[in-house]
Order: sequence, then structure tokens, then C-alpha cells
Amino acid sequence: MRLPAPREAGRYRVALVCLGNICRSPTADVVLAAKVAGAGLGDRVEVASCGTGGWHVGDPMDHRAAAALRAAGYDPSRHRARQWSARWLDEHDLVLAMDEQNLADVGGRSPRVMLLGDMLLGDMLVGDMLLGGLDADGPGAKVPDPYYGGASGFQEVLAMVERCCDALVHEIGTLLGPPGR
Repeated sequence: MRLPAPREAGRYRVALVCLGNICRSPTADVVLAAKVAGAGLGDRVEVASCGTGGWHVGDPMDHRAAAALRAAGYDPSRHRARQWSARWLDEHDLVLAMDEQNLADVGGRSPRVMLLGDMLLGDMLVGDMLLGGLDADGPGAKVPDPYYGGASGFQEVLAMVERCCDALVHEIGTLLGPPGR
């Protein structure tokens, strides 16, 4: 996976997009922000999320998504839903959609627009050792919409988002260099 270069040296802006900005993209927003901070990149990486539809603008995260995040040690309390606009393409270095429909709604694939699932790794090289089959979903997997299902769907989304964000933080860290740079 190769991330687009930052538009501003030493800074990176990531936008996460789903349909209503109350389940998948805010889950990814909270997880990515926490992992970026944990990697010492919080002062150089900005994370935001939005939905392609405007039904939930200003609303907090879906209570089931928030519960899954809280149970895993994340704080979802600050989220308020926002709506996508074309200016997000100009304001962010990388736009990650949750599924193919969200991808189409933001204008389709480009060097700066892809699926969050593109971050999933089938194999990963760690040092000189190749670790195979780390993610059964593999690159390009969609993040399923849990809205019309039960709590287990939100847990599934959280687990997938965490795997994607781990890989994404590694790639952003490689792109930006070590903290303090």
C-alpha cells in the first residue's frame, strides 16, 4: 500500500467517510485518532469523519457504536455527525471510504481516495520475516454497515477498523518520519 504524499510538509490529514457518520466512519475516526496519538503522531496527523448523507448532522454517534468503543477503552463522546462536501477532497491528504457506494459518492478512486479496507494486509513484512495471512478480509474489503443489525456487527466493525488503523498508522509514520521531526 502506498499513501499519497502530504500536501503540507510534516502534516497529514485523513478523512473517513460512510453514509450517515454515526457508525463506521466515527468509529474509525475515534480509533485512528487514538492510535495516531499513541504512536506520538498526534501533533502532526489530523483525523476527521463525515457522512455522504445529511440525515444525522449534529447528532452523536449511534449508541451501539459508542458502546463498542467504550468497552474497548476508547472515548466516543466528542463525536458529532458532519456531512461530506467536495471541499474535503482539497482539505485532506487521504480520503478513506467505508464501502464501494461511499467511494462512488465521493467521486471514486483516485490517488487520494480509496477504501479503508485497502489498508488491510494479507501478508506483512516485519524485519526480515514475512507473516502470512494476517487479515482474512484482505486489501479492498468493505467495512460492513452494522446499523440494521445487532451489537455483534458493531464489534465486527470495530475489530476490522482497528486492523486497518494499525496498518494506516504504520504507513503514515513511515511517510512522516519519527516523532519530533
